[in-house]
Amino acid sequence: MDPLDFLESDELLRFFRRHKTEMSCMEDPHIFLCQLKDHDLIADDAYKKVSRMRSKKNITKGLYDILDLLERNRSSHIKVFWSCVFKEPILNHYPTLRMLRNSLMDGSFHFDIQLPEKGESEETDEGEWKELSEDEEGEEKKANSVKKKRKLRSSSVCYEDEQAGPSSQLTPGQRKKSKRIRFSSPLKKGENNAIWNWPLYKLQLPVTCGRQEGILDRNRLAKGQKCIVVKRQWFTPTEFEKFAGKESYKNWKMSIRCMNTPLGKLIKEGHLESVKYKGGCKKAKKSLFPADRLITDEEGEAEAQTEEQPEASHDSSKKVFKVTCGAVAGTLHKKRFASGTCGKSIRTETSWMSPAEFTKEASCQTDATWRKDIKWEGKPLCVLIEAKVLKIHSPLCPCRLCKPDSKDLENQKNDDECCICKSEEEEEELVVCDQCPRSFHQKCHLPHLEDDIIGDDTPWMCTFCVFKTNQDCYYWDELEWEAAMSRQISQHMLVSIHSECQYLLLCLWSADEEQTFARNPSLYLRDYSTVIKTPMWLGNVADKLQEQLYKTVGEFVSDVQLIFTNCASYNRDNAEFLAMGNRLKEFFDGELKKVLHIC
Repeated sequence: MDPLDFLESDELLRFFRRHKTEMSCMEDPHIFLCQLKDHDLIADDAYKKVSRMRSKKNITKGLYDILDLLERNRSSHIKVFWSCVFKEPILNHYPTLRMLRNSLMDGSFHFDIQLPEKGESEETDEGEWKELSEDEEGEEKKANSVKKKRKLRSSSVCYEDEQAGPSSQLTPGQRKKSKRIRFSSPLKKGENNAIWNWPLYKLQLPVTCGRQEGILDRNRLAKGQKCIVVKRQWFTPTEFEKFAGKESYKNWKMSIRCMNTPLGKLIKEGHLESVKYKGGCKKAKKSLFPADRLITDEEGEAEAQTEEQPEASHDSSKKVFKVTCGAVAGTLHKKRFASGTCGKSIRTETSWMSPAEFTKEASCQTDATWRKDIKWEGKPLCVLIEAKVLKIHSPLCPCRLCKPDSKDLENQKNDDECCICKSEEEEEELVVCDQCPRSFHQKCHLPHLEDDIIGDDTPWMCTFCVFKTNQDCYYWDELEWEAAMSRQISQHMLVSIHSECQYLLLCLWSADEEQTFARNPSLYLRDYSTVIKTPMWLGNVADKLQEQLYKTVGEFVSDVQLIFTNCASYNRDNAEFLAMGNRLKEFFDGELKKVLHIC
């Protein structure tokens, strides 16, 4: 977003006046001056004069005089000045200009602070710009050639060559080295270099979604209000995502970024506070269990006390715990936990269970002690309870976990987040499968779920369950690779072939826990298009499957493999992402052989 769109000319002029000195101290101002000359803001002779200077002191003085002249004689073009120097190539070259632009973007510069009145000079004509005559230019060149002390006879704007002082009489060994002008970020020693930790961005952060830029107000985000401003218009995160043309993502925590870092990551790490934004999307045929409303006032106080417990500090921030009971494994979700029998808080591969049900499933005993038999990292679950990481609700607790009605019990059987994009945002409610615990956004599932399906009370099965139910009904001989890849994907052929590809893609997308390969990398990696000429991502493959653009299995597999090929090419020096791509590639290759019966 261009900060000049919502600032008045007098504000920009005051901002210019207060930062002339900083801009005049920029090292190597040649590119800066070229930009001003190209936009007709300075005369060619003034540009040439400063460009010919070699002394840093004289360059700084000459640059300040040019800026001073701009303020006095070209104040009506102040927006043109800021607009041309805030271009990205110029900002990349001068950290000072980028800091000035950031202070305008995040609102940290306050225009209501009044400067002292300007003192009047004793000589009214002092400071007037006087161009050097040809004779004076020759005189300056002569002074440089013979290396003599000389002053030009200009009243105020005199471009002096470096004059010989007392140090010139010293021997070379006695002379002191001149200090170089250095620039650094506005951080104190020991501060994190991430901009969201800078005092400069305490209240606001610059954010992007695709090519759209905006300013995020931290306090508004924490209150669930419209928190992103673009050209004086406020948006909620979802509205900003739609405004940027990314509404199909349905996951603003990943699509909206600050310096290429998703807001979801900043929220998860505690750099930002956020509440759930409620939207007006169509309801699914079953609403999910409102887990955020389960915590009572008593529990809120208990959680506050838990944060004060030093022995539990390393676990209190965790929301999910991998647990086992005998040979059975699952994940315990803190927000669903109430007691041994209340709240289906443990998710296995096939269902949600209470701790008591999980223990019974593993040991087939009805009197099993779940606190001791369920293990977390080899320790009994009671360790987390004693550390107050998990809190057992009071027997009189009236929350929906402890006193559920029939609808609450039904909702506890399904996941609280989309199986594909891993988001549980309330802007779009989730559609739940009647056969398994999975939940989906309408556009995340393949095929996409239409509104008439959602409004129907008929039991609905997801693609995962449909595939597993039907895979025994079809018998395929083992195929060679070429034969498998040449199989036709068409609505006129066997429907199972198309559903097999949908199943494979959903499996791969669900396995991408961090959603690294879900979106177009060119949108958040600036140099990606220079390295990768044919970008491909899971969302694009899903769209092509939905629109039935693939004619053969080979075309579908080729696009998926292209994702991993691009990953390997771009991340040659990034072992973490390279390993992530290799892991998902091996997973896909294994599932592909099993599903298509490739020998």
